[in-house]
Amino acid sequence: MRKNLYLAGVLCCSILSLQAQNNPGSNHGNRFEQLGTMLQTPNMYRSASGAPGPKYWQQRADYDIDVQLDDAAQKLTGAETITYFNNSPDPLTYIWLQLDENEHDPKSDNQSFNESRMSDKMTLSTLNSILPPKQDLGVKITKLTDAEGKTLPYTINQTMLRIDLPKPLMPGEKYRFKVSWWYNISDRMTIGGRGGYEYFQEDKNYLYTIAQWYPRLAVYSDFQGWQNKQFTGRGEFALTFGNFKVRMTVPSDHVVGATGECQNYKEMLSAAQYQRWQQAQNSKEPVEVVTLDDAKKAIQGHASSTKTWVYEAQNVRDFAWVSSRRLIWDALPTNVEGNKVMAMSYYGPEAYPLYRRYSSKVVAHTLKSYSKHTIPYPYPVAISVEAANGMEYPMICFNYGRADKDGTYSESTKNGMIGVIIHEVGHNFFPMIVNSDERQWTWMDEGLNTFCQFMAEQEWDSNFPSGRGPAHKIVDYMKMPKDQLEPIMTNSENIVQFGPNAYAKPATGLNILRETIMGRELFDFSFREYARRWAFKHPTPADFFRTMEDASAVDLDWFWRGWFFGIEPVDISLDSVKWFRMDGNDPEKTAKTAQAAYDKNMDHVARQRNKAAGVKYAVDQDTSLQDFYSKWNRFEVSQEDKDAYSKFYNGLSAEEKALYDSKKNFYQLTFSNKGGLVMPLIIEWTFADGTKETDRISAYIWRKNENEVTKVFAKDKQVVAVKLDPLRETADIDESNNSWPREAAPSQFELFKAQGGVRGASTGDNPMKKARTK
Repeated sequence: MRKNLYLAGVLCCSILSLQAQNNPGSNHGNRFEQLGTMLQTPNMYRSASGAPGPKYWQQRADYDIDVQLDDAAQKLTGAETITYFNNSPDPLTYIWLQLDENEHDPKSDNQSFNESRMSDKMTLSTLNSILPPKQDLGVKITKLTDAEGKTLPYTINQTMLRIDLPKPLMPGEKYRFKVSWWYNISDRMTIGGRGGYEYFQEDKNYLYTIAQWYPRLAVYSDFQGWQNKQFTGRGEFALTFGNFKVRMTVPSDHVVGATGECQNYKEMLSAAQYQRWQQAQNSKEPVEVVTLDDAKKAIQGHASSTKTWVYEAQNVRDFAWVSSRRLIWDALPTNVEGNKVMAMSYYGPEAYPLYRRYSSKVVAHTLKSYSKHTIPYPYPVAISVEAANGMEYPMICFNYGRADKDGTYSESTKNGMIGVIIHEVGHNFFPMIVNSDERQWTWMDEGLNTFCQFMAEQEWDSNFPSGRGPAHKIVDYMKMPKDQLEPIMTNSENIVQFGPNAYAKPATGLNILRETIMGRELFDFSFREYARRWAFKHPTPADFFRTMEDASAVDLDWFWRGWFFGIEPVDISLDSVKWFRMDGNDPEKTAKTAQAAYDKNMDHVARQRNKAAGVKYAVDQDTSLQDFYSKWNRFEVSQEDKDAYSKFYNGLSAEEKALYDSKKNFYQLTFSNKGGLVMPLIIEWTFADGTKETDRISAYIWRKNENEVTKVFAKDKQVVAVKLDPLRETADIDESNNSWPREAAPSQFELFKAQGGVRGASTGDNPMKKARTK
């Protein structure tokens, strides 16, 4: 109930944040108010600073697992002993396990609760979501006992399993129990899902990516109790840290890569392979431990014998592995903040042209970049597996990136592969180490990781075509109809545009904080502090928000409120520019100015054409019509006026004279907030001599009027143009109202003619292939 109440509160605040204003009906006192009750109340477990409190606690679960892979039947059979440590202050009368493979069970709600429609063209995956499953899928529990073998009562509710304990598990106690199970491995290429197999018809082999495959503990925490929300295929995992020892029995010609470190390479590898493994420990380039030739030979045979790979991992929240006879494996030692890490890659022959050149080096680069921006990578290995998908687990991830049969590839395939490897390897930090609850707050995992991915991509290549991170790339999402939008602080299953909402928008927001609102120095220190505080712990959004402010002395509640709890876009309009000059009281200057204004006012087209036509004016033809005013110089300056000005000027101080003589130009700019989401004002001035300068005004300028603000700027030089947000830093959805004078935008047809192809965009073109055919 605590969890449900808290989530309900967060979602209500998210959706109604603009309606539940502190000062409704006013033009101020809303967007800049503190978040207050929108965040959970600090306590002894989680402090108001955003750090773990003095009585912070979390549970632990250790696993000892034996598992057999049946390559003939595509079946997995396992038995595990789990030791669960109750570090909470609460007696527990039951514990919850996750059975994530049950997402494929036809009886699970996620198999029926999504809409479906027929169309003229149907994909295989769409049809498979409608048709009854061809396989018997889902976890089959064959035995569940305590450590002494006594049967324990349990209840399965879709993807969750509750074990009823014979007596309460008291604070400080541990409980050991055993689970035996099996399931048919699903074809992830046809029915989807993260784990499963891919079948290669040409050589009749399987690639197994075994993920969320064992019954595993749900999280029991101080802020929600049991996290037993069902797994429906989207919202990922909240998991408990622990130690693993896993023995995987597979066909003897398979290669296995897994979370942790292998304990028996010497028995698993040939003598030549083991020698290459030893060589790889000190190499400066990736070394093929299992070579392309090894893989090609293994593909030809299908061993009936088996062997058992043994892996161990300490202080991880999960365990995943890959097994196949069609894998090349290379390894590269990497120095990460003084620690040696083995960056490794496993891939099939079809990925060799790309993965052999790039994968392990991208892994190494990712570890270094993320370690610089968060905490030093603490694990001994990091693995990238080419598996035609993208998914992450501790120390191992599954990615894509295959060449064409002739070994060529497009630039978009290369860049896409590099991007997904960075992203999935980066997940080691969020959420594998900074262990947020992905089921409830996808952005704390995907959004933070996508932001770090953007920084790593830009550090890889200054021309890397990052798709998420730059502010202007979120604009198309932000300008969508409001019924297609929801706050970032929305549960993952309820999001319409999942990628933009949970990945791109939070990543963009963090980039705006770093580059525009906080500055790199303050942001980087605070972001590292968050990672340091919550490494190997369970943070919530409030812990992140509070830490970023606590470590920087920057009040960001207005930003969290608008960017994370709301759906308003940024659209700030430069409505007017007024120019003022201080001509002073010098009567001669005043007279010249007045004469120029008089002459301009008197001039018009009829007067000019009359003069050109030689019109004879009545007062010229009849001089009796002329009087005193006909010859009076209305702009003549009297000596009396000159003497008065001289007396005034000589009475000024040196400082006053300097200002008086400066000939300053004063520009009064008026801005309106059309989108609703406030942002700093970034103003670029272009002067008459062609030079430019930029002023940056804090978003706090909007605090007393959230709808319209006016600001005066003094400039030494005359301004010819003003532009708002020149580097597109704030995700402004309408740039047509950002300039003075207004800049004409080309029509769609002219825009199409003017622009070239975007570097890295996927157009289906493969210039490498064309070059080879010439």
